[in-house]
Amino acid sequence: MTTKAYVVGVGMTKFEKPETRDWQYWDMAKEAGTAALADAGVPYARVEQAAVGYCFQASTAGQRAVYELGLSGIPVYNLNNNCATGSTALTTARQFVEGGIADCVLALGFEKMSRGSLGGGSGAGDFATSPVARHYGIMAAAHGFEMSPPTAQIFGNAAREHMERYGTTEAQLAAVGAKNHRHSANNPNAQFQDVYTVEEILAAKTVHRPLTKLQCSPTSDGAAAALVVSERFVDEHGLRGRAVEIAGQAMTTDTEESFASGSCIDAVGRPMSRAAARLAYERSGLGIEDVDVVELHDCFSVNELLTYEALGMCEEGASGKLVESGATTYGGRWVVNPSGGLISKGHPLGATGLAQAAELVWQLRGEAGARQVAGARVGLAHNIGLGGAAVVTLLRKA
Repeated sequence: MTTKAYVVGVGMTKFEKPETRDWQYWDMAKEAGTAALADAGVPYARVEQAAVGYCFQASTAGQRAVYELGLSGIPVYNLNNNCATGSTALTTARQFVEGGIADCVLALGFEKMSRGSLGGGSGAGDFATSPVARHYGIMAAAHGFEMSPPTAQIFGNAAREHMERYGTTEAQLAAVGAKNHRHSANNPNAQFQDVYTVEEILAAKTVHRPLTKLQCSPTSDGAAAALVVSERFVDEHGLRGRAVEIAGQAMTTDTEESFASGSCIDAVGRPMSRAAARLAYERSGLGIEDVDVVELHDCFSVNELLTYEALGMCEEGASGKLVESGATTYGGRWVVNPSGGLISKGHPLGATGLAQAAELVWQLRGEAGARQVAGARVGLAHNIGLGGAAVVTLLRKA
């Protein structure tokens, strides 16, 4: 018999450009974890398990991080799933609770990164032995290999394919960046709060055509956390007013479809995202028509467009027109990435998925301040990692 899982506390640090603050990963993890516990009003002594995600620190860094919260001897699970690491920690915590293994689990994610563009995958080393070599092989066969950052290159080539196949324009891609930078102006936790026009985004430095710098997520330092508990724990501790239900969640990985077409659109994860969304909808009994607010993985502007299609927000190929229409900002059908998304909020890999969850919890509680989406009742989080993993989570106010 399974039990429902609820998020009752969330916290995050401000996301920072690497080396801006003199802090270690355990400092940022303590800040986010302490905030999540305080948000729930639950002491660390009540936490029974911890699922901790990161990509660039050494083994058992999860223990080093949670030891700052307390030395209670609980199990700590160290997780690494590239850019989907934070949501993998949330998935792990939710499974422990739903399965009756624990009533109170801390999901924590953090990253202390280096300045400059991300390579071919966290700790990937040379491409011959990289876990994402197969993905880059698809790209190289179709497009060759240029002297630009590998992740920007594979997503940039996916953008080229989308433009050639569907008539998507550079201005539509830039509209994603303009929207998310505009949203981040109201987010004090965002790495950037600058607002840009579509024309300014198009005029910015090209990273890999058609993607300019202002359409690419930066490297970032930061941490985020969520406290996941059972329904019994909610009721015993009077937390119903703080609780947000994990109504449905699914994680998927690459299938034959990811590679069979030879397309970068498929290699970067649209099939995974589509499958995860379908499963999450089935498990929750909700559909995209029920969703009010979305935090999705805009590591590059093109991935926001691909995700619109994967989530069923529009027909395949129509995502450029969708963002151009205003349907994904305030006053539209959905508000997508009110936090500013990865492009403007920042992207510390291990923290990203949990920061998405934190934003949605604040939105569903009506605590998002100037970013608040009016009347938000259902939120959707989408987090993807090349190599690959895709997690879609549906959250609903209890």
